[in-house]
Amino acid sequence: MKINLMEPILTKEMLDAATKALQEEFFLRGESVKKFEIEFADYIGVEHAVAVNSGTSALHLSLLSLGIGEGDAVITTPFTFIATANVITFVGARPLFVDISPNTFTIDPEELKKAIANYGEKVRAIIPVHLYGYPCKMNEITEIAREHDIAIIEDACQAHGAIYKGKKVGSLGDAAAFSFYPSKNITVAGDGGMITTNNNEIAEIVSQLRDVGRAKDDPNRHDYIGYTARMNTVNAAIGRIQLKYLEEWNEKRRRIAKEYHSRLNGVGDLILPPKGDDNIRPAWHLYVIRTRYRNQLKEYLESKGIQCGIHYPIPIHLQPPYRKIGYSEGMFPNSEKCAKEVLSLPMHQNLSIDDINYITDAIKEFYRRVK
Repeated sequence: MKINLMEPILTKEMLDAATKALQEEFFLRGESVKKFEIEFADYIGVEHAVAVNSGTSALHLSLLSLGIGEGDAVITTPFTFIATANVITFVGARPLFVDISPNTFTIDPEELKKAIANYGEKVRAIIPVHLYGYPCKMNEITEIAREHDIAIIEDACQAHGAIYKGKKVGSLGDAAAFSFYPSKNITVAGDGGMITTNNNEIAEIVSQLRDVGRAKDDPNRHDYIGYTARMNTVNAAIGRIQLKYLEEWNEKRRRIAKEYHSRLNGVGDLILPPKGDDNIRPAWHLYVIRTRYRNQLKEYLESKGIQCGIHYPIPIHLQPPYRKIGYSEGMFPNSEKCAKEVLSLPMHQNLSIDDINYITDAIKEFYRRVK
């Protein structure tokens, strides 16, 4: 038996939309891109959505739109994909890390307060990461940011459709970044990203920055030193189809997470991910457990044909480029502990109850063997 960690979807409806776009639209800046932006903005509940070529570009251009650069500092978490910190260095700012709450894998607001107190006016922005699709404590983070006049750029790259206190993630900060990488809840059958915002100026600037700084009213004038970061028309056409099914797919993920919780509660030393509640509805991009037997369990499950993942085994502050600027072991203990314990189980909308039974039975069998 073979069960994949994730399974991107590509249906006939998506292929037909891609073919139509290729035949009838310009490969770049086609009508499908504009329509995808409008539909995605409406889905998230914001005024603007700007399509780009990756989640990394979405974060990068968002920082640039706020004028963040040399001499500034930006706070984020060390427990996420490295691109979140890399974009801070791209603009010449200094990445400052804040440890996570191990219960949610997201920035701890109390640690955030301490960091801002230590760094003061140097901090221009916070990038809270809704890791694995679980929303950050945005009320607390927003209160702290507003008190110090600090911008918020949500890293929603893993949180398509997640809800925090009645609002979609991606509508809670000054801007937000989404990724459509092939492992995500929406994939656009390639790579891609989206910036969402209610700020007209941010929307205008990132729209130009993604297109080599080109002015909308004069294609020969370039107002900014911009980038080639546009979304392809065919990817947007596929994304429009996928967006129609996102809520259905996310509901399947929620049911799978519920089954995992029911079958794995109390098994061995497992620490299960937070379920969410009336105020928090995760997107369940990943279902991530914790165990001190992580490596052994992963090896055992894979011997049974169950593909697993580790997101992420090395915290950003311990990656070589960040060690060079002064970060080292022991600085963010919760992130370091989680990095040694996390294991991602299969999570995608194609999983069946039989699959879940097979996975959870294998985990129970593993713990019977390690006793």
